[in-house]
Amino acid sequence: MTPQELRTLCLSFNATVEEFPFNPETSVFKVLGKLFALADLDARPLKVNLKCDPEDAIRLRAEHPDLIVPGWHMNKRHWNTVTVDGTLSDSLVRELVEDSYDLVVAGLPRAERLRLDRA
Repeated sequence: MTPQELRTLCLSFNATVEEFPFNPETSVFKVLGKLFALADLDARPLKVNLKCDPEDAIRLRAEHPDLIVPGWHMNKRHWNTVTVDGTLSDSLVRELVEDSYDLVVAGLPRAERLRLDRA
């Protein structure tokens, strides 16, 4: 997956925006103001921080050591840093991004979730 494909994927979800609150290099993808993905799209190798269910996070780290690790500068229980260098399948990376978005949406107030469903 290329950096542009990762950006396009992140922006494909309802109500998603890309912001740069930390610096001009770090893309922060948010849904209704809540972060679900964070990446320096120019970095090599490309890495992205994604929210993850704590049990799944442990399993994924064990299955993909060095490619999926505890989230850098994030809550290590709920976030993974995923290396997107072609070693992991694009379908797995897509699934992890979708799961991150879904977890964040699930934590939104009911009224906001319903608004997303209609978007």
